[in-house]
Amino acid sequence: LPNPGCLDASMENNRTFLYFAYGSNLLKERLRLKNPSATVLCVARLKDYKLVFGNHKGLTSDRWHGGVATIEHSPGDEVWGVVWRLSTSDLESLDNQENVTLGAYSPVELSVKTKGQELSCRTYIMNSCVYAPPSPQYLQVRGFLLLGMCRSKEISLQTLLLVFLIE
Repeated sequence: LPNPGCLDASMENNRTFLYFAYGSNLLKERLRLKNPSATVLCVARLKDYKLVFGNHKGLTSDRWHGGVATIEHSPGDEVWGVVWRLSTSDLESLDNQENVTLGAYSPVELSVKTKGQELSCRTYIMNSCVYAPPSPQYLQVRGFLLLGMCRSKEISLQTLLLVFLIE
């Protein structure tokens, strides 16, 4: 990563916000498709949450054909992800990508930990989650996203392995 310690996060202003991604938005090509301002800052962990898979109200995703990632409160667990900086001009687009207006996900502000620092980040939690196994397609994409990030030097091999071991 360009800045593993997230020191650039101190440059936050009212024109940008921080976003913690833990699922398919780990990949910059996917996130930047509709949010061109997105720049990766660092890897971070969200304490007392765990990664789960499911569908909003049990409705299977047309895109993924199985459960998709969300997080839920779980004392003692943690979720690893990536902190992105985005322009506030991309906020509506990001909300739309996460189906906020349809009620599938709700935006929340949570504190994530990175090297020597806590950051307040926007992230999304699924509403009315009915647990469902992720499709092989989703797992493959998520795995390739992390592997691709490793190969492009966006994320270290050590972090890649850590993410797979912990999740």
